[in-house]
Amino acid sequence: MYSKYRHSKLSSVAMNVQHEVSLLVGEIQRLGSKNADGQTCVKFGVLFNDDRCANIFEALVGTLRAAKRKKIIAFEGELLLQGVHDNVDITLLQE
Repeated sequence: MYSKYRHSKLSSVAMNVQHEVSLLVGEIQRLGSKNADGQTCVKFGVLFNDDRCANIFEALVGTLRAAKRKKIIAFEGELLLQGVHDNVDITLLQE
């Protein structure tokens, strides 16, 4: 019984992460612009300080890391922090 509950709980979490990543793609498309390679880019500070993003994402940095692990986005470094990394480009690899 416990393992079935745990498995369904983990599946629910995975689905929620995938949903947040898909929302993130939409927000990058909304706020970003095309770079020289035709990829959509947005500065971390623009994304972090956007009111709509603040309302959508409970943990924006965690969602960014999940999307990076799935190779949906790319950015320099492992972790982005407000203020310090405001000018770091987040590039959408999969539209």
